[in-house]
Amino acid sequence: MNYYDEIKNKLIENEITRNVKEYSINRNDLETYYSVGRLIVEAQGGEKRAKYGDKLIKEYAKRLSKELGKGYSERSLKNMRKLYLFQKVQTVFAKSLSWSHYIVLMSIDDLAKINYYINLVDKEKLSVRQLKERIKSNEYERLPKEDFINNSNSSIHEISKQLKYPILIRNTGGYDKITEKVLQKLILEDIDRFLKELGEGFCYIKNEYPIKLGNNYNYIDLLLFHYKYNCFVVVELKVVELKKEHIGQISTYMNYIDKEVKSIYHDKTIGIIIVKKDNCMIMRYCSDERIVRTTYKIM
Repeated sequence: MNYYDEIKNKLIENEITRNVKEYSINRNDLETYYSVGRLIVEAQGGEKRAKYGDKLIKEYAKRLSKELGKGYSERSLKNMRKLYLFQKVQTVFAKSLSWSHYIVLMSIDDLAKINYYINLVDKEKLSVRQLKERIKSNEYERLPKEDFINNSNSSIHEISKQLKYPILIRNTGGYDKITEKVLQKLILEDIDRFLKELGEGFCYIKNEYPIKLGNNYNYIDLLLFHYKYNCFVVVELKVVELKKEHIGQISTYMNYIDKEVKSIYHDKTIGIIIVKKDNCMIMRYCSDERIVRTTYKIM
């Protein structure tokens, strides 16, 4: 087989398809580049040798650039080869991912991490820029480990799985000292980003939500609503290590919302404590399984 001519013909066919059927550009690009990658691997003598022999790619890139024009550099052909080797593990192309998405993902070695971001792009329709931002924020690495996740019921379990650990908060004001008021201010200045850090389905209601206990007013740091699980979410912010008093405080606030605010159509209120430093032992003996916790990190 003349591998070069086969590769050249596939790339020419792809260019024709791109001009005639614009709606199928992305799919055809991926299938073409996958096929080209396979041919390159075969021309190099198989997968084991393909990882090391780049002399052939250099030669092909030079000839293709001369005969077909720009777009078929040595780097591009290496990426096509990489796509073939990569996709053999993935087996199918995700619908929402473009060639540019794959180039970003192919720089990652961890298969579980790759699958996480593929599902994320597919689900949230992330652009390449947004995907890069999520990877740069170490979102996958900040997912809680299995023993961190609350398994008491489906809604808490799913919220625990999505909640980042730690949550990243930008210090847009350049504050030297982070108090609870400052932390709340930074969150409110970029509330959309904060809600994404919590996970999918959270909606902002109010900060410093007032509740009257006897003759005294108390204030919930943030009151949210989760539209997927149809429940209120009480969020308390602490700039210290998690303490048992924090559990008592947020439990009181959650019970108040359940008795005085939520309707019969809502599920029970959930509580999230965001602290500077975690204390696993406190949570181990917490009797209220509706409470989850995480830490924050100032950027």
